[in-house]
Amino acid sequence: MTDDWYLYAAIGLLALCSVICRAGYLVFGHLMPLSDRLRSALRYAPLAALTAIIVPEVLPWHAQYGPALDSKLAAAIVSIWVFRRTRNALLLILSGMLTLWFLRWVAMF
Repeated sequence: MTDDWYLYAAIGLLALCSVICRAGYLVFGHLMPLSDRLRSALRYAPLAALTAIIVPEVLPWHAQYGPALDSKLAAAIVSIWVFRRTRNALLLILSGMLTLWFLRWVAMF
């Protein structure tokens, strides 16, 4: 309990650093305009970040065996297929989760 101040200080400083970094361009953005080429390149940043988060989760890589094929990949394929057919984000989430739960339930038996 004596080191609680260290934990709270670390969380507070990290939050402050995050706010400063994220709000820096909003506050000082008018002082440094971006070129059109850089602006068009930054449009792909959210897609690249999302891909970097999702791909290792859906298709984990093992050094000796390569990619691991499991129920997460099958659920992702089903949810992509449902989204391509319906263009509905709610059905995308529901189909992926129901497929994942069903495959895990089947794997228990």
